[in-house]
Amino acid sequence: MIEIGIYQELTVVSLKEQGVYLGEKEDADRMERVLLPKKQVPEGTEAGDKLRVFVYRDSSDRLIATTAAPALTLHQVARLRVAQTTGIGAFLNWGLEKDLFLPFQEQTRRVKPGEQVLAALYLDKSGRLAATMKIYPYLRSDSSYHEGDSVEGYVYEITDDYGVFVAVDDLYAGLIPKQEAQGHYSIGQSLTLRVTKVRPDGKLDLSPHEKAYLQMRTDGGAVLETIRDRYQGVLPFDDRADPEKIRDVFGLSKAAFKRAVGGLYRERMITLGDGKIRLTGKRQEKENPAPEPGAGAAGGSASSGSSRKRF
Repeated sequence: MIEIGIYQELTVVSLKEQGVYLGEKEDADRMERVLLPKKQVPEGTEAGDKLRVFVYRDSSDRLIATTAAPALTLHQVARLRVAQTTGIGAFLNWGLEKDLFLPFQEQTRRVKPGEQVLAALYLDKSGRLAATMKIYPYLRSDSSYHEGDSVEGYVYEITDDYGVFVAVDDLYAGLIPKQEAQGHYSIGQSLTLRVTKVRPDGKLDLSPHEKAYLQMRTDGGAVLETIRDRYQGVLPFDDRADPEKIRDVFGLSKAAFKRAVGGLYRERMITLGDGKIRLTGKRQEKENPAPEPGAGAAGGSASSGSSRKRF
C-alpha cells in the first residue's frame, strides 16, 4: 500500500510522457500506482529502478510523488512560514509545490503572512495532509536533558490551569508550571529556560529563572533599573503591595520581589519607608567608580554591561 505523508521506496512500473508511474512491486499486474512527474524523474531512470519518494496530494487532490524534500513528514513538527491567509485558514510553505493547509480550527492564534509558526503534519478525516498548531500530541519525551540543563524553547500554548507549554528544540514536550510562569508570555515566543525536573514520562518541567541565589541578583538588578528608569528613583509602593501590581510592574511573583528587595536592602542600595522604596545611589557609585589619583581622561577604564533578557 502506498502511504501518504512519508518517504518510501517504490519501483518504476512504467515510463510515460508525463513522467514515471511507481508501485510497490515490479511484477504485479494490479497494483496501486502513483505518478512521479517528468521534471522530478532522475536522468537515466528505467523500468524496475527503485526510487525514494515522498507521496502527497496535488492541487487536484490526486496522489502524486516527489523527490523533493518537505520540511516535515507525517506526525513530525517543524517551523513553517505562512505563505498566505484565506477565508478558510492559512497556507504554509513546506518545501513542495503545493502549500500546506492550516485550517482555522487548528490555529491556536490567527497567523499572518510572512511569519513562522510551529506546526505538526497530520492526516485529516478526508485523508489529506494538513497542518496543526496544536502540537502537544506530536512532541517527543525522549530528550537527553537533565535537571539544571539550559534549553531553548518555543511557546505554543498558554493555559491558566497548567502554565506555559513549550516545545524544547521544537521537538520535546516541556512545561513552565503556572507557579513558575510569572511575567508575560506570548505564543510564538522563544525562550532560554532551565530544566527543573525530568518527569517519569520524560516530559520536562522548566523555569525561566536561574537558581535562587543567582535569580535574586538578576531580579534585584531589574528592580533597580525599573525604579530608576520608570519612577525616577522612588517607587510609590513597597514589598507589601498587591501581588498583581507587583507582577504588572516587574513581572515577578510577590515572593521573588520580596527576596529581591531584601537583598537590595541588605546591600544598602535602597531604603524603605512611608510605603515607598528609594534608591540610595550606591549602585551608581559602584558602576561609575571615581578615577584613580593622577589618572587622566584617557587613562580611565571603560565598563561594559549587559542586561539579561527577561521572560
